[in-house]
Amino acid sequence: MLNNKSILITGGTGSFGNHFTEYLLEKYNPKKIVIYSRDEYKQFVLENKFKEHADKLRFFIGDVRDKERLYRALNGIDYIVHAAALKQVPACEYNPIEAIKTNINGATNVIDAALDSGITRVVALSTDKAVNPVNLYGGTKLVSDKLFIAANAYSGEKDIRFSVVRYGNVAGSRGSVIPFFKGIVDSGGTILPVTDYRMTRFWISIKEGIELVIKALTESKGGETFISKIPSFKVTDLAKAMLPNCEMPEKGIREGEKLHEFMVTKEDSLFTYEYDKHYIIYPHFTWWSEDRLIPGGKRVEQGFEYSSDTNSDWLSVEELQEQLKTVYKEIT
Repeated sequence: MLNNKSILITGGTGSFGNHFTEYLLEKYNPKKIVIYSRDEYKQFVLENKFKEHADKLRFFIGDVRDKERLYRALNGIDYIVHAAALKQVPACEYNPIEAIKTNINGATNVIDAALDSGITRVVALSTDKAVNPVNLYGGTKLVSDKLFIAANAYSGEKDIRFSVVRYGNVAGSRGSVIPFFKGIVDSGGTILPVTDYRMTRFWISIKEGIELVIKALTESKGGETFISKIPSFKVTDLAKAMLPNCEMPEKGIREGEKLHEFMVTKEDSLFTYEYDKHYIIYPHFTWWSEDRLIPGGKRVEQGFEYSSDTNSDWLSVEELQEQLKTVYKEIT
């Protein structure tokens, strides 16, 4: 489905866009990949990295806040993957209006431009922080998710489908705990501070995140939220995996931080179906009906929730050490 298609990635010079572009070029034969982002230097770096594929890559400097530029960039595009966002929790707390302009107004611009430009598929990247949000970043992403789901009601007779992919921090992503711990270890440190000994997280690799996006692009009928089935880990076990016998002083949970990651709430369970390797939360609108269910799923029990602390699948210290071998290669 991705062969001979033109795909635009907003925020395309970020970690996801970098790896997603590489994956598309290795696994498929896209007609064109458009990298849409604000950072000219990162575009320069990416252009050099993929110079052997120059015939398939286009680099557009632009901001999702700029609707006119989006319209220009979407000329001839089939699919959009919307990855652009302000993601750093403290930065969003200190600059709330800027977060709203990018994460909410920018999402609205992408939707409007997609509806008017002949796009057929739009997948927006979400986050666990959009579930019962406790910080502004999560709040803006909750609004963004709802905008993309509701956009299906405005498609009319057009062949366009909007869906959302939700996951937590990708293992090794910028600003996450693994690069932080690794920096301490690499500099000879022996103390890995932990915010709370009870803290748990989901483990998802960049490859798993990419494959979930492709699943949404190829299977969506409009309005779904796709969530991978992935293992959990204890942050204390991650510290042990990265530096056995390290000291782990407990520093206290930070503002806007959760003890555990939630992907599906009890309230969502009414509209959630379980599949072999993922869950899908379906929309609850008059424009949606069960004939749009993707085959192969089974409705979860009422009251079901999917969170990192109650997950049935866990990574041990030894399993984390194996996973880290791959992550270290990606962040080196």
